[in-house]
Amino acid sequence: MEEIYLDNAATTFPKPECVYQAMDEIARTGAVNAGRGSYALARKASGLIESTRKQIKELAGADDVAEVVFTASATLACNLILGGFEWKQTDIVYVSPFEHNAMMRVLHHYQKQYGFKILELALDKESLELDLPQIRFQFTREHPTVVVMSHVSNVTGYILPVDEVAESAKQYGAVVAVDGSQALGLVPVKLKESGIDFYVFAGHKTLYGPFGVGGFISGENVSLKPFLAGGTGSDSLNPDMPGQMPGVLEPGSPNIVAIAGLYASLEDNCDREAELFRERKLAEYLTENLKKVDGVLMYLPQDETKRTGIISFSIEGYRADEVGMLLDEDYHIAVRTGYQCAPLIHKYLKDERYGGVIRVGIGRFTKQSELETLVNAIEEIAEG
Repeated sequence: MEEIYLDNAATTFPKPECVYQAMDEIARTGAVNAGRGSYALARKASGLIESTRKQIKELAGADDVAEVVFTASATLACNLILGGFEWKQTDIVYVSPFEHNAMMRVLHHYQKQYGFKILELALDKESLELDLPQIRFQFTREHPTVVVMSHVSNVTGYILPVDEVAESAKQYGAVVAVDGSQALGLVPVKLKESGIDFYVFAGHKTLYGPFGVGGFISGENVSLKPFLAGGTGSDSLNPDMPGQMPGVLEPGSPNIVAIAGLYASLEDNCDREAELFRERKLAEYLTENLKKVDGVLMYLPQDETKRTGIISFSIEGYRADEVGMLLDEDYHIAVRTGYQCAPLIHKYLKDERYGGVIRVGIGRFTKQSELETLVNAIEEIAEG
């Protein structure tokens, strides 16, 4: 029986064929060290990197003056951003209740060092959406220094109103960092028109690229101190990191094979607006059918236009990992169970008695027939 893969929120799989072909080709013919040589292959590799930066900026609607910094992952990108701030004990940091540990553990690390305050952005507990009027009131009481938000929740699929929150935060001069790991390539992004200073992306998620490449887009208004040091191929006699962006934040050899895969995914002729619409239609089909199953509890934002194809639920009488094991072993369906590295949202979902949630991640290659199989499996499991 063929495996049904429904864990696309963890990583999209499979990738478009062009990604595999591009990575194979460059691994065989051009996997050299970009920026470290003047020969033709090195120049070609450097050109590919710069072309990929341009594509990322265009996709995110960023200014020409914005910088794209490549890292090995979105988690490392979060570390570079938060590790590059000049923290003070008096800082007030707001986070959304949907944050991933890629941000939260880094913030906690620096909070222990500097003692600044971390507050949660207000959440409407009924709709499971941010409460914008209440957030504006929070900001008047305790002015934000830094605001950190996920663009899309990796637990509920909720698309956060990051532009609106950023606009309010900028009234107090706050720095705004957004984790777009579950968004870029799927949800429209227009950084040029927003107050977002740093926008994180993960190549292997909604961009449909490979593991090994992520990064962030940086505006021109906030600078970061170097978080990592090492060789960059430039100014090599200087013991300090070079001052120019993005090289100052990119020590080490770039992963040209992964970047080639990312570039191919960006060049892929995919109608991204249509993909989001398709995901929502499949998510609607799944949620409407799961709601009919006795014992199934859904965790969804109320507004269907504010979510992607991530759906989480529980089954009365079962722990999440038990359901995941049954789906895998008896039905060959791969889903994610547990807490999804998101430490704050689960107290609002009240899912601890189930050991977290069962998460379905719909992707570009998900078929409705696969969701029908899942629904039938859940019905059988719920019946005991």
